[in-house]
Amino acid sequence: MKKVLVTVSQASDGTFWCHAENDVYGGGINGAGASVKEAKADLQMCMNEAKADYVENGGTAYDVDFRYQYDLQSFFEYFSFLNITDIARRAGINPSLMRQYASGIKNAGEKTYARLSTCMDSITKELQTASFRL
Repeated sequence: MKKVLVTVSQASDGTFWCHAENDVYGGGINGAGASVKEAKADLQMCMNEAKADYVENGGTAYDVDFRYQYDLQSFFEYFSFLNITDIARRAGINPSLMRQYASGIKNAGEKTYARLSTCMDSITKELQTASFRL
């Protein structure tokens, strides 16, 4: 299985793009759409077409495991069920400023991304240990 890092970001025209950071089936692949979900579907379609060409030309198919990294706009568009204000508070970021980052009005710096990454790691661990009782 080949692990491929995919960068998901919002373009200045409001569209979302997925860009594979590694070659897949002999070339670079990208996807675009009006939402992150559409961009991911387009990326998958692009990969399937590249795979078909690769196999047709004598290559052996292999599994691809996409790992996604998001800019703030793409992250909150795709994970829209997450509350931006609550995450900002958990990360120690001003909620109003966080909403500006998420809408693309302002750009977050490296320290903000580090705080958010730590916060999301904490939330992930909490969710992994949670279960429902019947």
